[in-house]
Amino acid sequence: MKRIVLLRLGHRPERDKRITTHVGLTARLLGAEGMLLASNDPGIIATLEDVVSRWGGTFYIKNNVNYKQEIKEWKAAGGKVCHLSMYGINLPDVTDELKSCDKLMIVVGAEKVPPEMYQLADWNVAVGSQPHSEVAAVAITLDRIADGEPLKREFKNAELTIVPAERGKKVIENLRD
Repeated sequence: MKRIVLLRLGHRPERDKRITTHVGLTARLLGAEGMLLASNDPGIIATLEDVVSRWGGTFYIKNNVNYKQEIKEWKAAGGKVCHLSMYGINLPDVTDELKSCDKLMIVVGAEKVPPEMYQLADWNVAVGSQPHSEVAAVAITLDRIADGEPLKREFKNAELTIVPAERGKKVIENLRD
C-alpha cells in the first residue's frame, strides 16, 4: 500500500492559518496518511484533528517538526521526497515516477522556501510553472498519482457522512461504538 505524507514548510501562523488548514484537508481527502507542520501552530492541529474526529479516517498531524530531520528520517527509511513548486520538472513528466513510489513525502511551502529544500528533494516539481495556490498544487498532484479514485474513498469511524444528492444537503450521523 502506498504511503504518502505531506510536509508543510513556511507556515506563518499570523497569515497562513486558512491556507495551511486547507492544504491539510486536501491532503487528507486525497489519500495522504498525515501532515507534518514545520511550524508551531496548535490551532491548525486542533482544527484538523477535529475534522478527523468528526469525518473519520486515521489522518495524523505533527506540529513544530524539524523539516530537515523529517526528510532525513523519511529517506533513511526508503522514502522519496517531492517538492511542489513553480520551478522544476513539469508534473506530467514525472507523474509515472511519483506513482511508482511506495513511500512519498510531498513538500509544499508558503511564501519563501529555504533554498536547501531544492537540494533535499528527489524531485522539484512544477505544477503549472506559474504562480498558484499550494492547495491547488497538492490537489492536482495527489489526484494524478492516486491509486484508484481518490474522491470515492470511504473514511472509517466517521461521526458524519455526506450522502451525495443532486440538490440539498444530506448528512447522516453515524452511531459509533
